[in-house]
Amino acid sequence: MGDLVNLKQFKKRTARERSEQEAAANRARFGRTRSERTLEEQRADRARELLDQHQIDGEDAS
Repeated sequence: MGDLVNLKQFKKRTARERSEQEAAANRARFGRTRSERTLEEQRADRARELLDQHQIDGEDAS
């Protein structure tokens, strides 16, 4: 026979685990120093510029 599970405890445990995962994601997303943010922004700008340089201009380009 299966184990008995208290649904209140199960719901609390899953909510706690979900909030821990969300907190970890937020720490990774927002928990950076100013220099890390500026470096990432500079890299994104440089990548965008390189991509724009390779764009073909003209009406006959498809």
